[in-house]
Amino acid sequence: MAIYHLHVKVIGRKAGSSAVASAAYRSASRMRDERIDRVQDFSNKRGVVHSEVLLPESAPEQWSDRERLWNDVEAFEVRKDAQLAREVEFAIPREMTQAQGIELARDFAQGEFVDQGMIADLNVHWDIGEDGSPKPHAHVMLTMREVDEDGFGKKVRDWNATQMIERWRERWAEHVNERLAELDIDARIDHRSLEAQGIGLEPQSQIGAPAQRIEGEGIEAADRADMHREIARNNGARIIADPSVALDAITQQQSTFTRRDMAKFAHRQSDGIDQFNEVMGAMRGSPDLVELGQDGRGEDRFTTREMIEAEQRLHRAAELMAEKELHEVSDRDREAALARAEQCGLVLSGEQADALAHVTDGRDLGIVVGYAGTGKSAMLGVAREAWEAAGFEVRGVALSGIAAENLESGSGIASRTIASMEHGWKNGRDMLTSGDVLVIDEAGMVGTRQLERVLSHAAEAGAKVVLVGDPQQLQSIEAGAAFRSIHDRHGGAEIGEVRRQREDWQRDATRDLASGRTGAAIGAYDVHDMVHEAASREQARDDLIDRWDRDRQAAPDSSRIILTHTNAEVRELNEAARDRMRAAGDLGEDMRVTVERGARDFASGDRVMFLQNERGLGVKNGTLGTIEEVSEQSMSVRTDDGRGVRFDLKDYDRIDHGYAATIHKAQGMTVDRTHVLATPGMDAHGSYVALSRHRDGTDLHYGREDFATQDKLVSTLSRDRSKDMATDYDRADPTQSYAERRGITVRERDVAVEHSRAPGNALDRIDGITFNVRAPGDRAEGPERETAGREIRQEIGAVARDAGIDSEDAMRHARRMALIRHAHAVGQVFNAEDAGSKASPAQWDELVDARRTFDAVRPYGWQDAEAAYAKDERLADEAGSGKVNRAIRALQLETEIRTSPERRADRFVERFRDLKQTGERQYAAGDYSGYRPARVEMGNMVASLKRDPQLESLLEGRKKDLGISFESGVGIRRDLALSHGLGRGRGLGIGM
Repeated sequence: MAIYHLHVKVIGRKAGSSAVASAAYRSASRMRDERIDRVQDFSNKRGVVHSEVLLPESAPEQWSDRERLWNDVEAFEVRKDAQLAREVEFAIPREMTQAQGIELARDFAQGEFVDQGMIADLNVHWDIGEDGSPKPHAHVMLTMREVDEDGFGKKVRDWNATQMIERWRERWAEHVNERLAELDIDARIDHRSLEAQGIGLEPQSQIGAPAQRIEGEGIEAADRADMHREIARNNGARIIADPSVALDAITQQQSTFTRRDMAKFAHRQSDGIDQFNEVMGAMRGSPDLVELGQDGRGEDRFTTREMIEAEQRLHRAAELMAEKELHEVSDRDREAALARAEQCGLVLSGEQADALAHVTDGRDLGIVVGYAGTGKSAMLGVAREAWEAAGFEVRGVALSGIAAENLESGSGIASRTIASMEHGWKNGRDMLTSGDVLVIDEAGMVGTRQLERVLSHAAEAGAKVVLVGDPQQLQSIEAGAAFRSIHDRHGGAEIGEVRRQREDWQRDATRDLASGRTGAAIGAYDVHDMVHEAASREQARDDLIDRWDRDRQAAPDSSRIILTHTNAEVRELNEAARDRMRAAGDLGEDMRVTVERGARDFASGDRVMFLQNERGLGVKNGTLGTIEEVSEQSMSVRTDDGRGVRFDLKDYDRIDHGYAATIHKAQGMTVDRTHVLATPGMDAHGSYVALSRHRDGTDLHYGREDFATQDKLVSTLSRDRSKDMATDYDRADPTQSYAERRGITVRERDVAVEHSRAPGNALDRIDGITFNVRAPGDRAEGPERETAGREIRQEIGAVARDAGIDSEDAMRHARRMALIRHAHAVGQVFNAEDAGSKASPAQWDELVDARRTFDAVRPYGWQDAEAAYAKDERLADEAGSGKVNRAIRALQLETEIRTSPERRADRFVERFRDLKQTGERQYAAGDYSGYRPARVEMGNMVASLKRDPQLESLLEGRKKDLGISFESGVGIRRDLALSHGLGRGRGLGIGM
């Protein structure tokens, strides 16, 4: 399992260390230390698979000899407590081959150290642990002084800065994750501390072979395996005592996981096979572990209670907002906003107008799904004017700074990042109110936990939220697919008419990319000579730059961007593009300055990209511009939106060349032309974004060493890496009981209990008075149920009168006590099931009796309560402990749904659409055994309408929601059957 580790230390005489001895040990070589006239021989050391000295351009070539380099360092440093070298040690993912690991370490050392002027002595170790697993890592010893052709100069104090170390930590994580994605290795690392990630485990910062200190020589070995094992052992003990900490760590970036994922984590966080087995046993036996069922590959998938609760809070917040209508915009304000837009030349399409009507219809939750380039921001601009005219304050947020900037520039909605907004909330600033409309753009990239926090805060404040995005574009970094899941449940407006591309066939290609038909899109671009093959990636890069340069000179006023998957490729492409600009005489005099990513040459005319949000400058991460002036101290940039920005480089240095960008940086961007370099780390989501940014055209380049054929290119760029939700594995009918949704069958046992027991008495005390309530059977219907209920009400009324208690108060209290008893019984049964054991006969009997009692004082009460618990499990625990307010409100809502024809129609549409989407996913995955039951259930739903004329009539007005594309003129049942292929031939018996 890929792990994160990066440790920085100084090698100095004060600690008794020698630069020569340290270098000899790390490179497993024999070297003479001239300062003390002693040979340091570690040539018998095993595990060193690569050693080299990397020199910056200005360094003397003689220092490529390791022995000469470090002896010269020792000679130059005369102080007895001198700092001789800095060492950076980092773990290499064990999923990589040795060649891949060496290349990874070398590229990082070159980009982060050598390009900044340091000499880097790189050594890659591939140790094998006692358990036989590899422990690959690298040691990089770095010089600490400026270097030129004459030798060493002054020490560079900036290299000691804490910010530099933090940058290296962050950049290593980015570097590794890019390479893992490029190699199609399903693993990721996180540079943040475990504490910052909310994980209660100690970071494993010690990597390597057994540590040892050679007394008398002052040589500290770099490898510290004993400490590493101690940390792993301690973490294993923590997990055994509280397995939830492990499950929390696993679900930081994925909502569900497999046994293999658990085994990988347990292997990392344990010492030896015995503790590994204990850790696995603790995780498997944890009451927080929830088994979901099998995925499309037949693997068992799991999640955690915390993850389920987060998803339930998310959906509960969304449901509460969807039910409220407190932000209505009048037709007059909406029409006035449309008229002003038309005066400015903006005429909304029919789909955009429908989306506008949807987001301004008053409901507190709006959802807009739109393909790339469909004009979502333009529609939101009109909505902003309508909301403001109605007296609402409109705010915008997005996950990234550039997405927030694009939302603001495209719609006029003042926007910021979600992280910035949440930071303000923590400090009591910028809290939402009932007068706010919050627009969340690129919502598909927001993780479940973060979106839940935002929606819960908005629901509590009474604000309106509008979610805007496209589930098929780039996926969230954190766990979950919250936006897609909310849209599945609540629907929304959809905008499918692509407007960004100017030619019809390119708009069709964008729709193909959005709907997963990547091959068709690439084929269309190939037919129009926009897909270009080369022998190698290097040649493909050169061809791309040639075409970019010709395009630049032919259309200098047009906008363009080069896109690729990794930062390493962006660096190469930026340098190549800049060389062409220099050769054409389009750049001013070069100025060598050191910025956040290292030393760079900048000149007037250079394209640059800002890499960090800075409110004072008005720039975001991803803002593009052109340099107007540059000196060693400062830079002036004209941003693409026409603003002039001037800043001191000592205050802001998060800037780099901007001819090329990663695909992640490009989401939300629009230019005239794009030039895309395909690499093996891309997938369907990245290719959709990369190939839909342009107005006029795109050119896709690839090398045969990466993709042997165009079919291989299409296969790679079509890979679906959509994230899942725990609730994706629970598609049961929401009207089913809580027990049934959890896979616990109670009704069969109810029958047996009813035959073996006399009708039970429910004893409810009200202020010391006992009511003997004889309950009807839980399946009593019609007159029998009503008669039993009337008898009970009469009995409670009689007892209340005798005691001098108001009969209505007595009845309310009886219902409250029945609710508490039933909720407690539900909790007992399900807690037993969750713990991996079976509920006792006494617990089952209590649940049956509690249901009877509840039904006696409130007909259908237990069914409505369990439907509410299915949506929010916390309600059962709360009500069982006596806190019933939230449960009562939820129960009333379920009663309304059960008794309201309109609500039943909503539920029918939601269930039918869920089944259709589930069936389509299973069919696409080849899971025909799962596909067929979904189709049969759809047919059963259609057939059921024959027994419910009222519901059938209501659904006549919901044909669009039900996806009906063919109207037979005979009725809704026939239209549904024909539109979705649910005919008699399938054995569904859908009669007219």
